[in-house]
Amino acid sequence: MDFLRPAGWEEALAVKAEHPDTVPIAGGTDVMVEINFDRRRPDRLMDLGRVEELRDWEVGEETVRLGASVTYTQIMENLRTELPGLAIASHTVASPQIRNRGGVGGNLGTASPAGDAHPALLAAGAEVEAESVRGSRRIPIDDFYTGVKRNALAPDELIRAVHIARADGPQQFSKVGTRNAMVIAVCAFALALHPRTRTVRTGIGSAAPTPVRAADAEEFLAGALEEEGLWESRGTVPPSVAAHFARLAAASCAPIDDVRGTAAYRRHAVAVMARRTLGWSWESYRGGRSAPCG
Repeated sequence: MDFLRPAGWEEALAVKAEHPDTVPIAGGTDVMVEINFDRRRPDRLMDLGRVEELRDWEVGEETVRLGASVTYTQIMENLRTELPGLAIASHTVASPQIRNRGGVGGNLGTASPAGDAHPALLAAGAEVEAESVRGSRRIPIDDFYTGVKRNALAPDELIRAVHIARADGPQQFSKVGTRNAMVIAVCAFALALHPRTRTVRTGIGSAAPTPVRAADAEEFLAGALEEEGLWESRGTVPPSVAAHFARLAAASCAPIDDVRGTAAYRRHAVAVMARRTLGWSWESYRGGRSAPCG
């Protein structure tokens, strides 16, 4: 195995263009696990640790641009107000050591349906900035996941950054695991309320071949909030609305039975998380807060 260490971004793109099978590594929290367990043996591994710009983030008036190597710890410590859903999800990732190394770019590159960042990115409507020597493009997060551990990147492309709209309403994230830390999600659910557009977005992890949204549940909830005048009144969401939202969220899954949980359990857990995250988010909205309650 060849180990490459480009000094800058342009050099990294040149390597990827010449050898498209090169596997990039930044935090290494996903790739090194696969290598150590001999599940993957790439001919070339490219360390992006010296590419400084990948560790930068920029808070704009409407969006946040996260460099691909910005760590979960940095998100938790610096962007809880702007990206509350992603900050909560970051807090659930593994251990402090891994949160200090791993980041959203690696989660996207691996594209595992169990990646903790994916539900929050789907709920927030993120865009992935991909680049090659041919140029750059933005990939909407809804189009990014193409199959189990597959994404929409071309063979010569690298992830440079992720663009995420600043929260205009409450966001929440919930995860079920076999213990409280150092665990792969049995399933996960994210919810974002967008009062400015009076829309709702969701994200579901580890309950389908790819991370997915619960589109029918989103449409139902947004319509119910509008019909009941709740966006303006901030009144209580009727229990029947919350229950139906949960059922629709569970119906959006396509889970499997595996060592971490059964398909039936995953559907049940998604319904429970959908109802709970709605409750937490709506209480925050009623209180006039955009940031998470916890």
